[in-house]
Amino acid sequence: MNPDEKFAPLRKGLLEFVLLKVISGPPVYAADILARLQGTDFATQEGTLYPLLSRLRRDELVDYAWQESQAGPPRKYYRLTDKGRELLDALQAYWAGLNTTLDTLGR
Repeated sequence: MNPDEKFAPLRKGLLEFVLLKVISGPPVYAADILARLQGTDFATQEGTLYPLLSRLRRDELVDYAWQESQAGPPRKYYRLTDKGRELLDALQAYWAGLNTTLDTLGR
């Protein structure tokens, strides 16, 4: 089996974690998110990104604010909520624990 195929479900499962990480910085526009993911193992399409952003908002993990744009209509800029930041912190701690476990098992 191709390693890319083997890891596809893992990448899909990590996409929410990755989005929270990207959004954890300054407020970010959806096109900027797509650009940041482009060229990584987490590159995605608008058809995947927008439903996930909507779900994250419904779950109160992200919020957005409309900002005027020089390039056209106003844009939604996303940011983490306090709840989103708490989840991101927990995911990062969990990920660090997984890395430690894998390193230990590999010795």
